[in-house]
Amino acid sequence: MTFLRQSLLSAVTLLTLSPFAFAQEGASTPWADLRDIHLNVTPRTDAEKARIAAVTALPTDFSKPWPFEENSGGAQTVRARGIADAFSQPAANLSFQQELDFKVGNGMFKRLWVSPPASTIASDGLGPLYNARSCQRCHLKDGRGHTPEGPEDSAVSMFLRISIPAPSTDEITRYIAGTHPTAPDPFYGTQLQDLSLPGHAPEARMDITYETIEVPLSGGETAELRSPTYKAADLGYGPLHPDAMLSPRVAPQMIGMGLLEAIPAEDILSWADPDDLNGDGISGNPQIVWSRLYDQPMLGRFGFKAGNANMVEQTASAFAGDIGISSPLFPNAFGECTASQVDCLSAVHGENAEQDGFEIDQTGLDLVTFYSRSLGVPARRNVDDPIVLQGRKVFFDSGCAACHRPNYVTHRLEDGNAASFQLIWPYTDLLLHDMGEGLADNRPEGRANGREWRTAPLWGIGMTETVSGHTQFLHDGRARSLLEAILWHGGEAQASRDSVVNMDPPDRHALITYLESL
Repeated sequence: MTFLRQSLLSAVTLLTLSPFAFAQEGASTPWADLRDIHLNVTPRTDAEKARIAAVTALPTDFSKPWPFEENSGGAQTVRARGIADAFSQPAANLSFQQELDFKVGNGMFKRLWVSPPASTIASDGLGPLYNARSCQRCHLKDGRGHTPEGPEDSAVSMFLRISIPAPSTDEITRYIAGTHPTAPDPFYGTQLQDLSLPGHAPEARMDITYETIEVPLSGGETAELRSPTYKAADLGYGPLHPDAMLSPRVAPQMIGMGLLEAIPAEDILSWADPDDLNGDGISGNPQIVWSRLYDQPMLGRFGFKAGNANMVEQTASAFAGDIGISSPLFPNAFGECTASQVDCLSAVHGENAEQDGFEIDQTGLDLVTFYSRSLGVPARRNVDDPIVLQGRKVFFDSGCAACHRPNYVTHRLEDGNAASFQLIWPYTDLLLHDMGEGLADNRPEGRANGREWRTAPLWGIGMTETVSGHTQFLHDGRARSLLEAILWHGGEAQASRDSVVNMDPPDRHALITYLESL
C-alpha cells in the first residue's frame, strides 16, 4: 500500500495565500493571490504553459469535431458501453497493480456495513444513525441518485443537509475571508439521517411536495417544471432549531473525480471574476475550505457547493455522515450523533484495535478513495453528427461555456499517478455561481451563499438514463430532463437560459442532442 498512499497524495492541491486572501480576527478582506504548493508535482515550464494554452484554446471552427474531444477523460477515457455498468469501469490507463487496488476498493465501496457488535469486524460499525448501509446504495452503479417517487419509493440516495447561523467569531471565519459562519443544528448535526439501528429512532423523514410551473417556449412549445418544497417530518429527537436551514442533496455521479482533483488550482482561479470586472455578467467565486487532512486552507472542488477540497476528505466525510463509520479523519465512532442524542453516544460501536481503533482504518479509506478517483470517463458519442455539431455551436453562442469550461490539462504528477498530464473535457470551472432565486436553497456553506452552487461537470451526462434508469438532474433531482435543468438556471445564467427559451426549436433540439453526446 506504500505506492498507493503516495499516489493518493500526489494529486492533492495545497494552497498558500497572501495576507490579502485571509482575514485576521474576522476581517473581511477578499481573496487574492492563491498559489499552489503540490506534493510530488513537476512544475510547468513557460514553454509547457504555452503548449497547454494552445491545446486548450477553444477552436472557432464548429463544422467538424475538435481534436481529442471524444476522449473526455484523456488517457483515462473508456469505451461508452450501453449498459448500467458504464460508469463503473476502471480508468483505461491504470497499471496492473492499480487495477488490483481498484477492484479491492470497489469491493469496499459496495460493502454492506452491519450493526455492532458483530463477528465480521471489517464490516462492523454501522450507525447508529445513518442514511445508507454502503457507498453503493447512494451511488448506485456509480451514477446519480434519484428523488423518491411516491411513498413506497426509497429516499436512500437523497438526504437533507442542515445548519444554523453561527456567530461571526467562528474559528474558521477568522482565517478564510468571505466565509458565511454556520454551525450544526444542536439537536440533529449537519445532515438528517432517516435510518437507524434497532433501539434508536431515525432523525427524520424527508417529505417533498411539488408545485407545477408551466414555461412557454418559442415555436409554440411549452415545458413543465416541478418546484419542490422540503420538510423534515416525523422528527425523532424534538424540534429543529428555530433557525435551522435545510438543503436537499441527491448523490452525484462518480466518474472522473481523480482528474478533477488533478486540475491545477491556478487554472481554476484564472476564470474567477467575483466582481465581474469584465462586465460579462458572469462572476465565478472560488470556494476555500479548511482541510482536516492538511490542517490548512485549500481550494474546494467536491460537492454541490465545493465543500471538500480533496477526495480523501470527501470519502471520509461520506463514511461519517452517510453511514456512521469512523476513520482517522473523522474518529467519532457514533458518527453524526449530537450531545442531545445520549442513547446514540452510549451505544456499542464498531471501533476495533485491528483497525487502529477505527471502524475503517487508513488502508481501507485509501482503497475506497483510490476507487473513487479511478473510475473511467466514457468516451463522447456521435461527435461528428451534424446535429451534435450544430448543438455545440448553440452551446457556445448561448454563453453556456462561460461557466461550463470545456477543457483542461491536469498537473504533471509523479509516482505513477494515472491522472497525470491529461487533456480532459469535464465542462466545469469548479467555481461558485449565483444561480438565481429559483435554485436558491438559502443555506450558505463556506464561502457559498444561499444562491450559489459549484458548476456541475457535464461529462457523462448523456448516459444518465443508461446508468441510473432516470433523467433527473440538479442538486435535488427536480429537473426530469436536460431541458428542465436549463430552464431552472437563473442569476448569472439567466441570459443563457432566456436564449434557450427564445431560440428556434431546431436549435434547442440540437443543443439537447449535443448535451446528450457528452
